[in-house]
Amino acid sequence: MSTPEQLIICEHCDCVYQKALLAKHQKTVCTRCGGVLQRHNGLTVEQRLALSFTAAVLWLFANFYPVMSISLQGLKNSATLWDSVLALSQGPITFMAMVAAISIIIAPAFQLMLLIWVLGFALTARRSPAFKLCMRWLETLRPWSMLEVCLLGAMVAVFKLAGMLDVLPGIGLLALAVLSLLMIRIAGRDIRDLWDMP
Repeated sequence: MSTPEQLIICEHCDCVYQKALLAKHQKTVCTRCGGVLQRHNGLTVEQRLALSFTAAVLWLFANFYPVMSISLQGLKNSATLWDSVLALSQGPITFMAMVAAISIIIAPAFQLMLLIWVLGFALTARRSPAFKLCMRWLETLRPWSMLEVCLLGAMVAVFKLAGMLDVLPGIGLLALAVLSLLMIRIAGRDIRDLWDMP
């Protein structure tokens, strides 16, 4: 009989399966609903932790350096992600400013802090204090982190404004692009395998 550590439950239909060892690029799929049960993750704890620290530095660059600079007839202006949230908060859609702040600034920051916390202890072959709570929050925050949506919006704005003004993409936009890719790799994919770490 299988022990609970060898079992995996489909998060969509609650069907129970035995865990399988996966090779590179493999995943297991629920036969009942088609939901993904497991994905192979070729990263070690050290690599994940290093990528998490890199993503934290990129988060700082994305939030405190200009995403784009606009100039017209000698007048120049630049905007950061914080500036976009502040601009939304001063209009009639203040609620959208709060949603934007959560999805592009706060949720990714909390994800990174939780990952660094959990992986830092996993590096020493221990579970972090409040491990279960951290893992639940990581799953809860995943749908709220929308850096790729923000990146797409910023890219559209750059291309649309380029026809009317002199637009120069900033360091923040490049950092946001790399951060989006890193977040998908380390936090946006299946993080359930962290439960199996000692």
